Amino acid sequence: MNKTLNLKHKIGQGISPHAFMESMEIRTMELSGIPNTKEKMIGNYEHFTWARAEDKAFFGSIPEHEDLHCLILCTDWCPDVIWNVPVLFRVMEQARMTIEVLIMEDHLETMDQFLTDGGRAQPIAVFVKRSGEVLGRWGARPAYIQAVMDHFKATHPDKQDPKYQEDLNQTYREIGKLYRDGNEYQRVMLQELRELILGWELH
Repeated sequence: MNKTLNLKHKIGQGISPHAFMESMEIRTMELSGIPNTKEKMIGNYEHFTWARAEDKAFFGSIPEHEDLHCLILCTDWCPDVIWNVPVLFRVMEQARMTIEVLIMEDHLETMDQFLTDGGRAQPIAVFVKRSGEVLGRWGARPAYIQAVMDHFKATHPDKQDPKYQEDLNQTYREIGKLYRDGNEYQRVMLQELRELILGWELH
């Protein structure tokens, strides 16, 4: 990550979580097992629960005076957004952070500062101080789910291969199944976010 990057000029440029969810188009994502993206995202948000009280307590104990901001780079047409962003919304609410959604297509110059394996994977949550100093980032997927895509890319370097698209579709099916398999991905997300925040110098 670019240590000199400052995003103060982006604070206030996004939209609220509510506005993002309300403005979503309704899409069907068959490979990911999502028949209605807007309904699923709102449901993931409304039905989120804290599986562990210690996680809820941890995020609730972050110093409020730091005036931290969470800028989430995403769109409404990516399945990882449907699963992960509602969790980010709930966690940041508990942490009393200001949350803004930066629609990726409108902020490509910022998105390109936070690429995953050279690509615009989303969502990317960028944590900044009021000064614009970037504290860290999370995304686009929990590590064990990202590993499935990393494996695909490592074993399929040639996009012209006749089996490339077929195997990519199967990879998306595998990732969708991991998301739908209980709340394990949420548990891992919370752990990864805790570890990230513990590395910040907050006073």
